[in-house]
Amino acid sequence: MRFNSLAFRLIATSAAWLAVVLPIAGYIIFRLYSEDVQASFDQRLEKLVNSIAVDSLLSGGADPVAPLNRYEPLFEETQSGWYWQIKPLDDPTALQLVSASLATATLPSPYEAKIAPDPMGQRWMNAKGPLGEPIRVIEVVDTKGHQGNAPRYAVSVAGPIAWLESRNRNFRNRLSIALALTGLGLVTATLFQVRFGLLPLQRIEKGLAAIRSGDAVRLEGSLPAEIEPMQSELNALIQSNQDIIDRARTQVGNLAHALKTPLAVIINEAREDKGAIGEKVAEQANIMRDQITLYLDRARMAARVGVMGRATDVQPVLEPIVRALERIYRERDIRIDLLCPTGLKFQGERQDLEEMAGNLLDNACKWARTRVSVSVEVEAARDGRGARRLVLMVGDDGPGLPPDQRAKLGQRGLRLDETKPGSGLGLSIVTDLAQQYRGRLHLGESAFGGLEARLELPSAG
Repeated sequence: MRFNSLAFRLIATSAAWLAVVLPIAGYIIFRLYSEDVQASFDQRLEKLVNSIAVDSLLSGGADPVAPLNRYEPLFEETQSGWYWQIKPLDDPTALQLVSASLATATLPSPYEAKIAPDPMGQRWMNAKGPLGEPIRVIEVVDTKGHQGNAPRYAVSVAGPIAWLESRNRNFRNRLSIALALTGLGLVTATLFQVRFGLLPLQRIEKGLAAIRSGDAVRLEGSLPAEIEPMQSELNALIQSNQDIIDRARTQVGNLAHALKTPLAVIINEAREDKGAIGEKVAEQANIMRDQITLYLDRARMAARVGVMGRATDVQPVLEPIVRALERIYRERDIRIDLLCPTGLKFQGERQDLEEMAGNLLDNACKWARTRVSVSVEVEAARDGRGARRLVLMVGDDGPGLPPDQRAKLGQRGLRLDETKPGSGLGLSIVTDLAQQYRGRLHLGESAFGGLEARLELPSAG
């Protein structure tokens, strides 16, 4: 998955959103749970202190009595973290009662710590227990039998804050695991959703590749309603391109026929005139005919190149050319080695490939001593993202050429050796055709010491 793909952007955006939202949601849920646990813990302490105060201060007799432990069994376990205490406030010599869990220790008094009571008359304080453990203390101040002039007593109950924290910690761990699994599940679901949602685009990609390779002429198949208009527009664009090419071919053909007859008449009339004017007119008319032929050929090549969906198998094109040239140069015993895997396709017209390959092979056979090699392969684009290139390499064991003369080859009509047959147009035609297909021709030194032509063209495979 590439970083600049739609799938990566959608998944990364979803993951980033979840990374922000889930922690916030987890924090809110944890805070609400912590508040509920704290309220439940405080309600338990409040219930215990009120029950102990009723049992102790409303019993008969002048002094408080130890309440029956029917509220919390941990009050009987030494240093369990759950404690109660009844402490006299007005008479230091009066009896002080404590739970069995406190043993010889005492609880800190919120009253003595100057903590103000809440509207219910209860005082709350977080302190340290007998073992230094954190505890939460609730205290109520009352008199024996609720008599206004009787001695006051501070009834305190304490519970371990560790009990509260352990429940918060356990819930936090479970919540973190649940949210992590939820996030992972949502990212996985998003990945599946994105992959499933982008499948029609992959079908479009394969359809366009089939059109480019010549296996199809239209973008077919059923697509979602959101993408169907694009399919229609692409098919209309392909058809429009074909119509433009057809009109261009027709116009080029009409122009060729319209010019050939007047030029032929001018040339014939000028040749009958043996004077200097006639010769000059015939010379210029021939130049005009050559120029018209040149640019009409280029127009026809451009029209063929612009057609989408044209693909040519390379091997069936090269094999007849090789056999024909071996017969032509049989007297010189020229051997042509062809290495072309099956299935390689050129994205273009067959006659253009025949013309380019034929010119390169014929040129190599003219200069070769005994051997010509032909190999075809497909290379990936240099940037790793563009279309692949079909590379045709033709080398010979002839005398070769120095770099400065190689640069001159390909100029129209230029021949470096007049003793060899030909018009000097072969490499120029190859260069023009290659440029029309956005390819290129490069001349170098072959492995046999002669000249090697490397022709790069678009691949349809």
